[in-house]
Amino acid sequence: MSAHQTQPGNASDTGTNTSTGRIDRRAIPAHASESVWSTTDGHQVRRIDWPGSEPARGSILFFPGRGDNYEKYIETLEEWHRAGWRVTAADWRGQAGSGRLTKDAVTGHIEDFSIWIDDLAAFWTQWQAETPGPHVLAGHSMGGHLVLRALVEGRATPDAAFLSAPMVGFVGPKLPFGLLHGVAKVMRKIGDPMRPAWKWSEKPGEMPAGRSKLLTHDAQRYADELWWREKRPELVMGPGSWGWVERGYASTRVLDAPGAMEAVQVPVLVLSTAVDKLVSHPAAVRAAERLPKGELVAFGAEAEHELLRETDEVRGRAQAAITEFLDRTAPRPAQ
Repeated sequence: MSAHQTQPGNASDTGTNTSTGRIDRRAIPAHASESVWSTTDGHQVRRIDWPGSEPARGSILFFPGRGDNYEKYIETLEEWHRAGWRVTAADWRGQAGSGRLTKDAVTGHIEDFSIWIDDLAAFWTQWQAETPGPHVLAGHSMGGHLVLRALVEGRATPDAAFLSAPMVGFVGPKLPFGLLHGVAKVMRKIGDPMRPAWKWSEKPGEMPAGRSKLLTHDAQRYADELWWREKRPELVMGPGSWGWVERGYASTRVLDAPGAMEAVQVPVLVLSTAVDKLVSHPAAVRAAERLPKGELVAFGAEAEHELLRETDEVRGRAQAAITEFLDRTAPRPAQ
């Protein structure tokens, strides 16, 4: 089935209420609350919540990417709140302020992506029961991958979902997927699966040179991340482990299975950029085409991986596309 492809709108059509003033990207808004949620096995996961307006527009649950933290998305989350949404974001276990699953403080690791899916499903069930509808599930990069897998497995049933630069395929050597997964399996077995899979920098936790060019054209928004990492050192994370890499390939096989995405009946908006150097844009396009109610908003060279942290013009278009999509697929409840 062909995806409905939408052209990104104009920056002025964000649909968010900016009349209440500038958003400070380096501060937790006074009306937002940070807390801790306990997983079914007792792991402590950070969350942040914005109260909704009255009458409620609905609720959005957002998950960031690998090595990410919700502080990076304060601006975007606040914009959704100002548009009337009840907003929640959370870490993944093992990263940001939710502990580590490795022997060091900077390597990202997971024994299997299904652990994160179980966390998402449990969080979703509780959150959905406590918040007003319509309910929207969203994720960036690895968060988008895990949201999509939760939809494929029927572990979450939102009214709509949107994915920013979802990790539904990797950027790497142009070799068969099976061969690349095979290499990752070998690398996981011949050494400690928790060891870093790629070089980060000479100093553990220090940002590598050129990293900003992979993520955004906006130097100030990139600098915000560095500011938060200095203010909250527990947020610092570097490369993924070989265990993470191999399990990432294995989880992608779940999504790629025949009929997997085709069975999802939730409306899903996929936002992707053709020049993404971290995740596969062609794979994102294919995902939007496979999803029965999939839609694609594609960006070009003006946008790097972090679409929601790009320049004003780009992220304005992304927010406008999200607003238009949700107005159609998760409309405001009748009063």
